[in-house]
Amino acid sequence: MKTTLVIMAAGLGSRYGGNKQTEGIGPNHEMLMEYSIFDAVRAGFSKFVFVIKPDMKPLIEKLCGGLVSSCKDKEGNPVEVCYATQDFSSIPAFYTVPAERTKPFGTVHAVMCAEKYVQEPFAVVNADDYYGVDAYSSMRECLLTLQEGEAAMVGYYLKNTVSKNGTVTRGVCSHEGGFLTKVTETFKIMPFADGTIRDTASSEEGVVLDPNALVSMNFWGYLPSIFKSMNAYFDAFLKSIQPGDIKAECLLPIMVDDMMRAHALRVRVLSTNATWFGITYPQDKPYVQEELKKLHNQGVYPPSLHS
Repeated sequence: MKTTLVIMAAGLGSRYGGNKQTEGIGPNHEMLMEYSIFDAVRAGFSKFVFVIKPDMKPLIEKLCGGLVSSCKDKEGNPVEVCYATQDFSSIPAFYTVPAERTKPFGTVHAVMCAEKYVQEPFAVVNADDYYGVDAYSSMRECLLTLQEGEAAMVGYYLKNTVSKNGTVTRGVCSHEGGFLTKVTETFKIMPFADGTIRDTASSEEGVVLDPNALVSMNFWGYLPSIFKSMNAYFDAFLKSIQPGDIKAECLLPIMVDDMMRAHALRVRVLSTNATWFGITYPQDKPYVQEELKKLHNQGVYPPSLHS
């Protein structure tokens, strides 16, 4: 069965200060999304949909073109590539976008922009995260067995997803019997000098979090029937935005949590030994570069993804 990977690359990267999605991080200037492509093809994915800003297509084609054009699926056929634009043109007519708004409407809207290109089970990832080889294999195997009303999520340990260079946002998860029970989108998580990890959204001293809690890093798996629910959810979100709010975002973890509480979705939690790392701040870059170099040296990846 065909499976698709949707790569969300339209974020503004405001904390990073630029288009970190297209930053060359690997030993031969590979972008993090190139590792996603390489690992997904190895796992059996055969179609890729890039969700990008309107002006990014020539750049993505130039930077990813060599890798994508050389990839074959497990049957030896060239992989399929599509480009979906995340902009305000796809916002429903009943909502008027404030003139001063520049920020995209979040990850639910990003996935919705890919709808016309996706007719098969699909996974969703961020362009600026490294998810690990095993994660793609686990996700694809799960996609092949998903039932209507089900979705999937690859979880990572909170302690492996924070940045010493500032706060991060994570969907902190509760789970039972292999299924997700709750996702709490937590917006200002950071490590403290005493070794604890805390949510500092409500106070400077913060609330201590379990370092071994699973968190969502936006690696989700869905059936294409999810788009109907997404569209309805996004419409309700737009209607709930307060006048003057130019930063409100419709986020996948919150949508999933709301759907679970309404008994409209069951979400499988996938166990994996894969490691995660990503770039939120410029200061995160040296660590990620070193980790990628180690993976190349260990033979997890060839000397260059561009050869």
